[in-house]
Amino acid sequence: MQSSALSAVASRLDATPLSVALAWLLHQSPNILLIPGTSSTTHLRENVAGAGLSLSDDDLADLDKIG
Repeated sequence: MQSSALSAVASRLDATPLSVALAWLLHQSPNILLIPGTSSTTHLRENVAGAGLSLSDDDLADLDKIG
């Protein structure tokens, strides 16, 4: 369930599941401070992309079903 919801939203947004997960967590609360690790420039790009993603109400509803 978890990976299918992330993958579905990522596919709609033409993004990676990691970027979507970061965007979703950032949307949860302005008090959340994420410190994502990165082991490559690819991961760094995904992290930056996640910070810039805009999630629709439908995206958020799908992601909120995860947990």
